[in-house]
Amino acid sequence: MTDIARLHSIVERKGVGELDYLWLVFSLLSAVTAALVAIFGKIGLQTVDANSATAVRSIVMAIFLMGVVVLQGSVKQIPVILADKRTFLFIVLSGIAGALSWLFYFLALKYGKVSQVAPIDKLSVVMATILAVVLLGENISLLNGIGVALIAAGAIVVALS
Repeated sequence: MTDIARLHSIVERKGVGELDYLWLVFSLLSAVTAALVAIFGKIGLQTVDANSATAVRSIVMAIFLMGVVVLQGSVKQIPVILADKRTFLFIVLSGIAGALSWLFYFLALKYGKVSQVAPIDKLSVVMATILAVVLLGENISLLNGIGVALIAAGAIVVALS
């Protein structure tokens, strides 16, 4: 079992609340690896079509993620996802949105600077927060709202530079 799979199984056993800091750990790991996507993607896109590169990237990701699911012992969850129509619908919609995001991101990287594309891409933080409030009924604190506004302002400054 991999370290990530072990950590995930600990989280599932402990339940919500006992490992509250894990969201921050995973968020930081996501940020670091997303930064690598931008750098590796920009280098890899120098001589190839962005959409073809994105297709190859998605195949690599699918193989990698299936390996994670197998090592984690969660393969049995796949039929559960497929059987629940609502869950499956939203997973499919998320997949389509993710694929479009990757296509547009790689096209932006192909033609723009990482130092401009990556911060503008992070407007997704602002948009996700707004959608979470409107569609999911989430509440955000004043401090969170200020942080999101600063992200938006930063993206605008980057876009204008």
